[in-house]
Amino acid sequence: MENNPINVTKKPLINWGTGIVIAIALFMSFILYFVIKVQSNSKYDNELVVEEYYKQDARFQEEIDQLQNNHDLPNKPSFTKTAKGITVIFPSEFDVSKVKGKLSLYRPSNKKLDFEIPLSLSDSNPSLLIPKLNLVGGRWDITMQWQYEGKLYMTKEILYL
Repeated sequence: MENNPINVTKKPLINWGTGIVIAIALFMSFILYFVIKVQSNSKYDNELVVEEYYKQDARFQEEIDQLQNNHDLPNKPSFTKTAKGITVIFPSEFDVSKVKGKLSLYRPSNKKLDFEIPLSLSDSNPSLLIPKLNLVGGRWDITMQWQYEGKLYMTKEILYL
């Protein structure tokens, strides 16, 4: 018998088209796994920053006008950090008995810490203290919407405790 070498070519187990399909399927599975993980795990909080976003967006011009009214004041209310908490002080030219409004404290990192308090000022004490017991260390966005003699004002401040 002669020893004739036979030219045998081996076929690959997976051709390149099948490899691409497998790679795409694995990538899609990988992405789907992370989407499901983020949606089901409460530590990845994906809530909106503001509830009723569209209603707030419709009132945006009013907010700009209120901020401008505050900007036009010669002496503005101030926010100061003290050992007891945050103090809001109104200038002496305001008759604080005519000041009405609310103070909103927004914690960007945790919605559960947000709260609002009404402005309650008296002639003997033209300031408002937000006790440190209600505040956790970190960033606080403070929005004060108030009215004085029929005119609306808005003051925004960012404080770090």
